Amino acid sequence: MAELVVALDFPDAVSALAMARALEGTAPWMKVGLELFTAEGPKVVTGLKELGFKVFLDLKFFDIPNTVQGAVRSAVRLGADMVNIHALGGERMARAAMEGCAEGTLPGQEPPLVLAVTMLTSMAAGDLPVENAPAPSDMALDLAVKAKQYGLNGVVCSGLEVERIKGACGDGFACLTPGIRPASAEAGDQRRVVTPEGAVRSGSDFLVVGRPITRAERPGEAAMAIIGEMRRAG
Repeated sequence: MAELVVALDFPDAVSALAMARALEGTAPWMKVGLELFTAEGPKVVTGLKELGFKVFLDLKFFDIPNTVQGAVRSAVRLGADMVNIHALGGERMARAAMEGCAEGTLPGQEPPLVLAVTMLTSMAAGDLPVENAPAPSDMALDLAVKAKQYGLNGVVCSGLEVERIKGACGDGFACLTPGIRPASAEAGDQRRVVTPEGAVRSGSDFLVVGRPITRAERPGEAAMAIIGEMRRAG
């Protein structure tokens, strides 16, 4: 069964943790991204762990291998249950990330997942700043296959690409899908979007949803409605 990850895209910890408390008992995962982490730092992750949530630390590490190794190690020691790096960092960076994950994991602890970002769901054909660039779906598939070869646990990809990635990399290779929009919601700045039902039917393991839940009048009810869609599809 796919799991729901709520994106806490807030500018401060007070707002983010208040939303998390409103969602206790619904979604098991919370996502901390660049805006929130830059504003508040590690304490927001600690606060979410104290509330009992699993945390996806969405910082998209992309640097020299040694730096990424240290960043992943620190993220794991902080308590992150899932982290991500950019697939374009290549094999040495990917393997360094996995080493950092192992170094940060305590004995007996289940290692966090390390995922590779393929193509952002806000990007569409023509957005890559290179000539004769492949289609986003083709590039995502190629990067996913390489991430699997490099020993990573899975990828971040659009729901439009999950089926092909699962076919090439196997069902045990995790696919986390942003750009999830219920049929009644606006796409916003996302371009390659799918519904919760569509993502689950394609094989997504984690569905990331932000504004359709966090901007809803009743966030808990909105989250449960999306979970209901996911269960019907599964």
